[in-house]
Amino acid sequence: MKKYLMCMALSAICLSASAQQFKMAGANDERTKKMDPRHSEFYDPQPAKVTPGDITTNSAPSDAIVLFDGKDLSMWVNDKGEASKWIVNGDGTMTVNKQDGNLVTKDYFRDFQLHLEWCVPADIEGEGQARGNSGVFLQGMYEVQILDSYNNETYVNGMAASLYKQSAPLVCPIRKPGEWNVYDIIYTAPTFKEDGTYRTHPFVTVLFNGVLVQNNTMLVGTTEYVGFPAVQKHGDGPISLQMHGDPSKAISFRNIWLRKL
Repeated sequence: MKKYLMCMALSAICLSASAQQFKMAGANDERTKKMDPRHSEFYDPQPAKVTPGDITTNSAPSDAIVLFDGKDLSMWVNDKGEASKWIVNGDGTMTVNKQDGNLVTKDYFRDFQLHLEWCVPADIEGEGQARGNSGVFLQGMYEVQILDSYNNETYVNGMAASLYKQSAPLVCPIRKPGEWNVYDIIYTAPTFKEDGTYRTHPFVTVLFNGVLVQNNTMLVGTTEYVGFPAVQKHGDGPISLQMHGDPSKAISFRNIWLRKL
């Protein structure tokens, strides 16, 4: 990967130098007329070949880390580091166990593409934040909210696909209870200065049922329930699914995979 990035950087430098040489050269400029199409082409390095997932079977891309394939929780522990007691059903799904805390990946990650699917029970009850509440925490620090927001009003920076208490989604393309919702999340981890402040902020893009709802949104700090965002220096971190203590029926998940970027 480092070799690939270095080659890409060199290619970009070469293109930049070429662009500088022919700066402001339009199609009718004499300098452009002297150019050959090959001057702006490069062939190496070739991108790695990846086999996409099969939409008929919900399989993951060939380079993905499958975090939940419907069979077991071998990639996860609870937030005490113990074997999780979330319920693995016989249909390829799992359901939150509200007696067992959050679900946390054993592995830690930096930049990634994350895919997960979630479903609120068809007979869900409650309102506001007490209705199908959960969340997915990126690096264990930054929450993309999961909530039944189908005809269920709450504060907009706490509805489904919000970056919790920071950024409301652009739109709300949620499906009704009993139907499956899909999140595709692209996450760029922050970097830090020696004093613990951000050198570069974390950024999050979210596609919600195929609709863009967070467009490379910058997080200004951690997503806090009480108070305002805090900047906390950290390294790689886990993916965490929240066991929320609201009294409504537990939600379910399926088809969770991640690609390192």
